[in-house]
Amino acid sequence: MGKSKNNRGIRKRIRMGMFSIGVVAVILLGVLLYEGQNLRSQLDFYQKREENLNQQIEAEQERTKEIDKQKEYMQTDEYAEDVARNKLGLVKDNEVVFEEQE
Repeated sequence: MGKSKNNRGIRKRIRMGMFSIGVVAVILLGVLLYEGQNLRSQLDFYQKREENLNQQIEAEQERTKEIDKQKEYMQTDEYAEDVARNKLGLVKDNEVVFEEQE
């Protein structure tokens, strides 16, 4: 009789230990799933941000190309002539200027 009570106590402790281990395992699984979801959300956010930044880089590269073209144009005689005509009102010697009357 003494052994059977002792065996029941040991079995009860083993069951309680197994139950406790099971509860801890379920809690850990829940935490891992939750953290995994958070990481997935962060990954999506950073991927969208990366895409947006890549688009901005492309736009700035295009803008840089346009600025470079404008810079090259501004170093030409054609640009100097355009400025002289439009801003300063100068004309070439063989040109005739027609003015509109209002």
